[in-house]
Amino acid sequence: MRRRDILAGLSLSALAGAACGREPSPPRPGMAGALDRARAAADAPAMGAIVVDRDGVVWSDVAGVRRRGGDAMVTLGDRWHLGSNTKAMTALTYARLVEAGGAAWDTPLAQLFPTISVDPAWAGVAVEPFMAHRAGLLDAGHLDGWFATARGDPRSLTEQRLALIDRALSAPPNGPPGQYAYGNLNYMLVGAAIEQITGRPAETAIAEQVFRPLGLSSAGWGAPPDPAPWGHRNLFGQLIPMDPASPGADNPLALGPAGTAHMSLADYGGWLRVFLGGGPQGFVSEGSLARLARPWPDAASTYALGWGVAPRAPWAGAGPGLAHEGSNTMWRCAALVAPARGLAAAVIANRDTDDCAPLAARLIEMAAQA
Repeated sequence: MRRRDILAGLSLSALAGAACGREPSPPRPGMAGALDRARAAADAPAMGAIVVDRDGVVWSDVAGVRRRGGDAMVTLGDRWHLGSNTKAMTALTYARLVEAGGAAWDTPLAQLFPTISVDPAWAGVAVEPFMAHRAGLLDAGHLDGWFATARGDPRSLTEQRLALIDRALSAPPNGPPGQYAYGNLNYMLVGAAIEQITGRPAETAIAEQVFRPLGLSSAGWGAPPDPAPWGHRNLFGQLIPMDPASPGADNPLALGPAGTAHMSLADYGGWLRVFLGGGPQGFVSEGSLARLARPWPDAASTYALGWGVAPRAPWAGAGPGLAHEGSNTMWRCAALVAPARGLAAAVIANRDTDDCAPLAARLIEMAAQA
């Protein structure tokens, strides 16, 4: 979830299941070999990858063990942690609420949060600047110390998020408005806005608006529960498997809309297909998808709403690509979408490593040449 996770996904210009429609094609040795080599280079206990087009799964594979020191091998049906790639799902949830008439893009914060005394400096500000990390809301100063205390907070996740947003919005911006500054609190605020609009926890609203309509039956929140790969924390050069039942296996759950979703590779492929125009008919309009994928506030930006934008990446082909990465320091997920090629790829490891995004780019290149 750190800023470098986003920037890594944007620096690539140098470089199977029912939810995804048809069954995967026969194994492609080049792709499988690339996955094996990347896992070895990353010293990752396990790694999984998927490539999809508008119609379904092109190729998917997994390699390695669920946890270091164990014997259980990962399977194609296992669930993987997505980290900050959750943000695009939160943004799409808001877009779906707008399409349903329950929300609006231009609703000011004071109307979204009627119980908060919003500082005048936020007057007229709506949700889009937060989705683009340009509202002037920084994690520093608001989340300092929060990670150490949040797991013991007895309040509901909705109450925890609203308390953070109350503190943030009752004071002026703590960063320069209009300047890009990646931060999780931005999407916790979007999640809190969704809660105000729907009267439901953000996790429930995202499930209702995204997971269920897309048939992402494996989707959930927090560290994937057994049986699944375990995340691994790097302590002094040693990879320590983190029991998913342990609170320390993921960030505090209140961070949810910013980065705690998990699901299977097949289901994540089904999600990526939406941005290739392969989602269910009527699920979301082309206008909303274009808005979510458009650099904000203008073409000079390299971040849209929940997605990074790679305007000249070779893997994206003739048009701009979408890229995002996420990590809770125990996992790494990299996702790339190349609309001009009609292809998308994701690579996930159960440790934090920089090897996922370059492999996703190579997989798209190989699929495009097949």
